Amino acid sequence: MRALVTGGTGFIGSHLAESLVREGYDVTCLVRDTSKPGYLEGLGVTMIRGDCRERDSLTAAVRGAEYIFHLAGLTKARDEHEFHEVNVKGTENVVRAALEGNRTLKRFVHLSSLAAVGPSDTGRPLAEDCEHRPVSAYGRSKSDGERAVYDRRNEMPVTIIRPPVVYGPRDRDLLVFFKLVKAGFVPYWGKSYYSFVYVEDLVRAIILSALSDKAQGEIFFVSDGATHESDEVVDAIAEALEKRPLKVRIPMCLMTFAGAISERTKSGSIINKDKIEEMRHRCWTCDGSKAEGRLQFVAKVKMREGVRWTTDWYKIHRWL
Repeated sequence: MRALVTGGTGFIGSHLAESLVREGYDVTCLVRDTSKPGYLEGLGVTMIRGDCRERDSLTAAVRGAEYIFHLAGLTKARDEHEFHEVNVKGTENVVRAALEGNRTLKRFVHLSSLAAVGPSDTGRPLAEDCEHRPVSAYGRSKSDGERAVYDRRNEMPVTIIRPPVVYGPRDRDLLVFFKLVKAGFVPYWGKSYYSFVYVEDLVRAIILSALSDKAQGEIFFVSDGATHESDEVVDAIAEALEKRPLKVRIPMCLMTFAGAISERTKSGSIINKDKIEEMRHRCWTCDGSKAEGRLQFVAKVKMREGVRWTTDWYKIHRWL
């Protein structure tokens, strides 16, 4: 079984490549610089140079792949144009390359995001058929990228996975919150509610969706099945770090100002105006029952356990 993974050097992509190799797949990873394999080093994957933004560079990568897992994308960028170039045009390029240059494709799995449809306005977890109402530049780009795949569902076998907050070893986006808790304080702007999924559970769901006939042409939310209140998340991190952080109430207007300053002083920071725009909304939850019913997917890792494992990994690798 031959699989192509785009975004294989990233957080989720590297975990997916590792799992595919372990399950016996012949894995090729599209990477922008083959001299920087990152977590792919020593896995036994084939690395082929290419960039989703450069359509001509994708021809050789897609040829012969039975499964294409498109995970390449930006979670933070300098502006909306940069998000669009990678998350929308890059996705369109991979889809077109697969349509034009692959006769062996069994499934094209696209990793989208809860941000593509936006937060829940009612307080109830969103289902897959909800209306798209993204509230950030990132979310808008993921929504448009998702449509680029879904619109081709009658021409190629596609599946779309929409995870909520993903966490686990190798993740740098949530690392900042672990560092804040370790420093002894966390910003607080009122209770919020989130869906989470541990990275290994997400990877398992991605592979299940690629192999299931019931997943063809479908969209799935994937989560750990629980709704997590913001205090619960902070408490889980604090417990893992053996800290008792002080909650510092910060008005949202100041958070927006801090995001603007962060963008000017630190390129690529997850603390930016776009993410803070998402934080203004208090309910980012999704309903994973469709994945449970059709894919027989049930998350194995609960929040406190996953946070503890993530914390241990951060400590071992001196990220904390």
